[in-house]
Amino acid sequence: MTQLTANSSDTDFSHSPTSLNSFAPRLLDWFAENGRHDLPWQQHQTDTPNPYIVWLSEVMLQQTQVTTVLPYFARFMASFPTVQDLAAADWDTVAEHWAGLGYYARARNLHKGAKQLVEVIDETDDFPQTLAGWEAISGVGPSTAGAIMAMGLHHYGVICDGNVKRVITRWAAIDGDITKSATTKELWALAERLTSTKNSGLFAQAMMDMGATLCTRSKPACLLCPLKEDCLAHAQGRETDYPVKAKKQPKPSKFSNALLIKDASGGILWLQRPDNGIWGGLWSLPLQFVKKVEGKASGKNVASKTEATDDKPLDVSSDVRSNEKVYEAEFTTAEQIINEWLIKNKLVAAPISKALLDEAPIKHSLTHFHWYLTPQAVTLNTKQTAEITKALQAADININWLNANDAQATLGLPRAMVKILE
Repeated sequence: MTQLTANSSDTDFSHSPTSLNSFAPRLLDWFAENGRHDLPWQQHQTDTPNPYIVWLSEVMLQQTQVTTVLPYFARFMASFPTVQDLAAADWDTVAEHWAGLGYYARARNLHKGAKQLVEVIDETDDFPQTLAGWEAISGVGPSTAGAIMAMGLHHYGVICDGNVKRVITRWAAIDGDITKSATTKELWALAERLTSTKNSGLFAQAMMDMGATLCTRSKPACLLCPLKEDCLAHAQGRETDYPVKAKKQPKPSKFSNALLIKDASGGILWLQRPDNGIWGGLWSLPLQFVKKVEGKASGKNVASKTEATDDKPLDVSSDVRSNEKVYEAEFTTAEQIINEWLIKNKLVAAPISKALLDEAPIKHSLTHFHWYLTPQAVTLNTKQTAEITKALQAADININWLNANDAQATLGLPRAMVKILE
């Protein structure tokens, strides 16, 4: 995807040429006095910018706040100070560094992108120098590419991320749904018209700060805003009506058991997830799908399928197994092997806490659904441990038997798994 270019004249915008031309100077004056100038990836005060750290930070900051990213960025830079270091690292190490940051496809793209960048550097002796060159890197879209061009290389580049869209839809009172392509084109055209050509990197930093610190989602600090005089949403008293976005349908909810399969010494069975799909490449407890419901659901809505008693633990594996399509869709290969083996050996995991089961399964929200995970445990003897280990290894499944502390210290665990261990 290439960045859209604004071919429109100023008559196509809602503001006068005077307002359009004064936008950047006002923003930059505000940023000089009030902006953040101490973030570790910022390059606007650097004579020799480093595109690697801008790329790394931009990937981390996608859908994630600065305060969350800061410790992860510091740890990545300590372990992988150059793109060559990141490319040479094995996936397990990268995953362990990313664990807990969420949206794990970013980590996979980051690792793949590092390898691609090293290939480019080996061929050209430098990072990509064009927008198209950066968009060819895995996980880099037009706004990220624009940010790297502007801030990481000090070339001309335009950004139009979530913060920028919020600022300019309010300033120009753009009523179109920002998820629609026509509105996207309009937003890019305005972003390009407003971007300063001489110091677009500084402008990009300022726009990010404006959206993050003043023009926030719910409580914009309009009285402090350098753009308030000609902000159309502010004039109408409708700041929080923008950006316009189609109302989302309620997320479906999925219910699963998280199996703590323990050996005689207290080790817990961990599976490395497939590269594709949720938590790709990370380590997880075996999961046992129970049911999925559309729309809103609470942890108490696990319904009759999840009812169990102290002396009669629930066995959902046989029931779900009878629906082949559901079984194939919801169970990884490793989880299918484990369920078949548990059924064969007449072993059923029991709730760790009946109160937890009945009242509050652990809720973990993902992009497309809410996941309610109920921890259940079963302990194997030495012979059983050897059998299940052999069965999984025969299928080339990567496994580990580690207690909770060692797993958190050495494996890349999704945040949901850490919640269970806690």
